[in-house]
Amino acid sequence: MPKKFISIDLDGVLNNYRGNYEKDKISPLREGALDFIKKLASDFNIEIYTVRDKELVKDWLKENDLIDFVFGITNEKNPKTSIFLDDRAINFNGDFQCAYESIQSFKPHWK
Repeated sequence: MPKKFISIDLDGVLNNYRGNYEKDKISPLREGALDFIKKLASDFNIEIYTVRDKELVKDWLKENDLIDFVFGITNEKNPKTSIFLDDRAINFNGDFQCAYESIQSFKPHWK
């Protein structure tokens, strides 16, 4: 069975981003992220989903020993992706009222 794709946001998920965006600097690796990625890599093709410069991200992945577990880096939604993991996402469960309430009260985990 071929591996499914998972798209993982970089800032706020894999690193310690807390709203302090710097164009040329990526926050340090979040504790536990390396082990998490290693586990996922056995079952998924991992794409890093980010608006950041791909070369900057590639260098960061190398520095943090993640590059060998990552299938690709993208800023576009991949139609093959089965799961998105993001610190600024709301899961739609089919109920617009529930979605509206979630949107109104939303805060990323780092706020």
